[in-house]
Amino acid sequence: MEHVDAIVIGMGPGGEVVADRLLTEGRRVAVVERELIGGECAYYACIPTKVLLRSPEAREEAADVAGLSRPDRKWSELRSYRDGMVRHLDDSAQAENYRDRGALVLRGAARIVGRDPWRVEVAGTEVTADHVVVATGSSPIRPPVEGLDRLGPDLVWTNREATNLTEIPSRALVIGGSAVGIELGGFLADMGSEVTIVQRGPRLLDREDPRLCGLVTERFEAEGVTVRTGAEVSSVAREGDGVVAELSDGSRVHADVVVLATGRRPRGDELGLADLGVEPDRGSLPVDEHCRVAPGLWAVGDVTARSMFTHVAKYQGRVVADNVLGGSRVADYTGVPRVVFSHPEIAAVGLTEEQARDQGVDVTTSEVDLTEVLARPWTYATDPIGRLGLVADRGRGVLVGAWAFGPMASEWIHTVALAIRTGLSVETLRDSVPQFPTYNEGYIVALEALDV
Repeated sequence: MEHVDAIVIGMGPGGEVVADRLLTEGRRVAVVERELIGGECAYYACIPTKVLLRSPEAREEAADVAGLSRPDRKWSELRSYRDGMVRHLDDSAQAENYRDRGALVLRGAARIVGRDPWRVEVAGTEVTADHVVVATGSSPIRPPVEGLDRLGPDLVWTNREATNLTEIPSRALVIGGSAVGIELGGFLADMGSEVTIVQRGPRLLDREDPRLCGLVTERFEAEGVTVRTGAEVSSVAREGDGVVAELSDGSRVHADVVVLATGRRPRGDELGLADLGVEPDRGSLPVDEHCRVAPGLWAVGDVTARSMFTHVAKYQGRVVADNVLGGSRVADYTGVPRVVFSHPEIAAVGLTEEQARDQGVDVTTSEVDLTEVLARPWTYATDPIGRLGLVADRGRGVLVGAWAFGPMASEWIHTVALAIRTGLSVETLRDSVPQFPTYNEGYIVALEALDV
């Protein structure tokens, strides 16, 4: 039985960060992957989604730039580029790269079958290690809709089928108003589908600031997307080559596909850890501030149920790698940005106004229409859009939250994300010198409007 310094189970972004750092430091590492090295993000989520979204985004941007007209869609070329970006669902080059760097590459589902030392079994091969890092991610939740399980993947899409689609459906029903629902629904609508989004909660993105959620809904409805909030899909059934869905209010929606965007569930209960005294909590592995589950057992990414984003998984991977190498690094989830790559982009960080008030913060807020106060939106588009909201703690004189709605918000949200993370004062931020003309200048206007 071979012994290694560390076994990484699950080679998505978080697992890859750990493996890469340990290999770079000369450690003997075994990597385990039951599907594709690169994980959900590389093949079925972040990468293909952003590739698909960029084409219709650029098409609409071109139509809104002086001197240009809206270009034609070329779905076959976009699809081909998407296929290349997801490596044609082939990770052989990645596996070979890890072998070349000295890693033991194991294919199959892992079971942790012993501890002291940790022992992992994969497809009949057992390996022991001083450290095991669990990075098994999450799986899509299938809502309890009558008839859903009787429909196959040709009619019911998770993110996997949606991001690897080969033809654009004429009609799509999206269940769930999450980031996934907005991105996939927006893409399909931009590509010509008739899209209906059904959200059980009172608004899309209902964990974000209501003002931001309202802007998203207004934008969708202006573009012809039907948004049904406060409603649920009660049942679905095959209707010819498509689907008919009955909603909780008795109305019906006819579609060619149903897209599930109802959240994800951590996959920490598939490794046999309960038999070793480690009990998952609804699939997630309980971790301490070091991302440690037990001595020598670590977890990163969605399986920890801590801010289930790829960038958090990569951050946790850096924390765990440093700790495996002898450090005592603590994970800090303050100021983690949340971005929806819609058109325009949606970004938020920190607390909403309501959350801040619930925590007893002495709240002051501001909201700015960036098209009224900045030059950049007008150099960017002839019919620009852009809004920014800030949430501050009046007593401490610091920002505790922010949201943005506008082009490239995924890039300029990081100014306030860093400010929140470091506790940078509003006074210091007001004294900063942002580049002209940029969207980042909007922070100065919004900061000056705060009662701080």
